[in-house]
Amino acid sequence: MDLRRFSNGIALCGLLAATLLLASPARANPYEMKLDNGLRVIVKEDHRAPVAMHMVWYRVGAMDETDGTTGVAHLLEHLMFKGTKTLKAGEFNKIVAGLGGSDNAFTSHDYTAYFQRVPAVALPRMIKLEADRMRNLLIDKDEFERELKVVMEERRLRTDDQPQAQVYEQLMATTFNAHPYRRPVIGWMNDLENLRPEDARAWYHRWYAPNNAYVVVVGDVDHKQVFDLVKKAYGGMKVEPLPVRKITAEPPQTGERRIVVKAPAELPQLLMAWKVPHLKDVEHDREPYALEVLAGILDGHAASRLPRNLVRGSQIATEVGANYDSTSRGEATFMLGGTPARGKSVAELEAALRAEVRRIADEGVSAEELERIKTLTVASQIYKRDSTYVQAMEIGRLEAAGYRWQDEDLMLDKVRSVTAEEVQSVARKYFGDDTLNVAVLDPQPVDPNAKPRPRPAGLRH
Repeated sequence: MDLRRFSNGIALCGLLAATLLLASPARANPYEMKLDNGLRVIVKEDHRAPVAMHMVWYRVGAMDETDGTTGVAHLLEHLMFKGTKTLKAGEFNKIVAGLGGSDNAFTSHDYTAYFQRVPAVALPRMIKLEADRMRNLLIDKDEFERELKVVMEERRLRTDDQPQAQVYEQLMATTFNAHPYRRPVIGWMNDLENLRPEDARAWYHRWYAPNNAYVVVVGDVDHKQVFDLVKKAYGGMKVEPLPVRKITAEPPQTGERRIVVKAPAELPQLLMAWKVPHLKDVEHDREPYALEVLAGILDGHAASRLPRNLVRGSQIATEVGANYDSTSRGEATFMLGGTPARGKSVAELEAALRAEVRRIADEGVSAEELERIKTLTVASQIYKRDSTYVQAMEIGRLEAAGYRWQDEDLMLDKVRSVTAEEVQSVARKYFGDDTLNVAVLDPQPVDPNAKPRPRPAGLRH
């Protein structure tokens, strides 16, 4: 069970992926500069193919929304393709396609990003296009209403009609009482129904500024030329005052929480989440690195403990998974979940999953097992270096979470230094009942005559 698929926005790699992928002996590359208006530019030269990945990241996401306007960050992402003072609605995509490229965007709780993969010779045009819509976006009432309908249908298609997505959404709403991760990135339907063009305009003017953004370019480029192009396109923009971010901290959980979601489905589902620490101090924290390794030992590869023991061994489950991401802007959870095999109950699966963690807490892990997960993780990430998209994504991810891409070597060293004792320690410390949140899908009869909902026109990703 790939628990990452429950995440809103793009499926994100964890800390191991981010740190291991970026490691490179060429320490001068990536290159970085900062404009006077605060815009940072990070360029990684990769001359193996004549292509360029161009990304613009904004340090704002769904966690910065307020109750009543949930979904506005994601809606604005859609509206960014609807025209500017110089471009008609939809013209941005046509230009990219005409140049032989592809483009898209994504919104998460932590950030919003826009990207194009194009022939390297087309990069100057992409830089101009992104700079244009950072300052010149037009939010027409008719276009707003059309795109809002697309987003509402996207919510129906990807959440309301998907039992697993409903379970994840309700689990997050249960796990977090105060922290904004309790709200879905797509937004609550009632909030979407009541959004107005002025809500989107206010979000755009509040957050879309050069001093709240950074540009990442990876590919067959010369970094000096990229710096010149970005300076020419963005240099005339002014620094904008940014709102003070007031993110409510989650109060301590003092007891187990359980919910049941009833929805048409063939099989039940189980999701469990414990509150655990996330990475704050790259150099001095130890537990987040140990939790990353624990997640890998449980579900890092086909021979990890969960699939080996619960799917192929006891056959109590048809799929299982573990997930932990230490590099989020906000609170962190460690998740376990799965689908019980026919004839097995959710309660049996929950007991089996918890027993696997308890076994590590009681018996620890072997040196060979620890080394295997580190070696396999390194090997799997090496192949990802062939993707300019993934390279740019990992640079952007670290920056969006409040770290620097320069931290990656230290992060890599910290992961490599995790001991078996540290893995055992976090397994003992963080998986009790008082911080446990459980969501169960109670399958209801499926209508045999129900037809799949058509994909809405304009759905981007």
